[in-house]
Amino acid sequence: MEITLDLIKTLRNKTGAGINDCKKALEEADGDMEKAIELLRKKGAAMAVKRADKIANEGAIKSSIADDRKSGAIIEVNCETDFVSKGDEFQKFAEDIAAAALSTGSGELEKILSAKTGNGLTVKENIDSIMGKVGEKTELKRAKYIKVDDGFVAGYIHFGSKLGALIGLKGKADDESMKLGNSIAMQVVAMNPQAIDRSGIPESVIEKEKDIYRTVAKNENKPEKIMETIVNNKVERFYQDNCLLEQEYINESGKAIKELIAEFNKKNGNTLEIVSMVRYQLGEEVK
Repeated sequence: MEITLDLIKTLRNKTGAGINDCKKALEEADGDMEKAIELLRKKGAAMAVKRADKIANEGAIKSSIADDRKSGAIIEVNCETDFVSKGDEFQKFAEDIAAAALSTGSGELEKILSAKTGNGLTVKENIDSIMGKVGEKTELKRAKYIKVDDGFVAGYIHFGSKLGALIGLKGKADDESMKLGNSIAMQVVAMNPQAIDRSGIPESVIEKEKDIYRTVAKNENKPEKIMETIVNNKVERFYQDNCLLEQEYINESGKAIKELIAEFNKKNGNTLEIVSMVRYQLGEEVK
């Protein structure tokens, strides 16, 4: 596979590694981006692997939550320029799509595209209309619907509508619990956890991390007798960084999210439990 400059730049954006290191890693990986990232990490050349792709599209992330709080939908709609996406008309258009997604009770794009919005037109007809007005390609990229019959949905959309999250919680819905839920949704936006808890992270991911940590330790000439301790400590840190319940709460240093929820439940006689989570970042790759 030809190693192009664009490919090298993409790897550099993802890892922060030098251009020569990126070029060599891509050549060794025969152009495979994920393998090249892994090679750079093993060599210690990747200072910080970005979990999301560099933003490639403009548009908006919007959500809509039902009046009874038991269901919610989040969507990403894209256009070509920041100028269009910041306009009031486009923002309202994106909010209408989120409301339509909620009304369908589905994250399936075809169902959402055929759903009616407040102006009587379908989502697809509204997309065609706004494309004609702004002269830019506009599309509904993705959507997610969550429902919690024995609890509620909370959410947070960051200023600028480029990041957003919804979480589903079992437990009693009242003003205080919904306030906490919204704060945890903000945590999801800010800290980008991979899963709610350890059970949500595939074993293959952990084994890959262990392999990287062992390789780095060997390259640093760490003694064999302490190598597994080093690896295990780093795996623990990986869980703390990537599992929502183990992350440090952004609004209170030294307190994990699971501790925050436990304290809240004890104080308020509630039984809150996070059961679902979705986070959207504008322009990220959909896997």
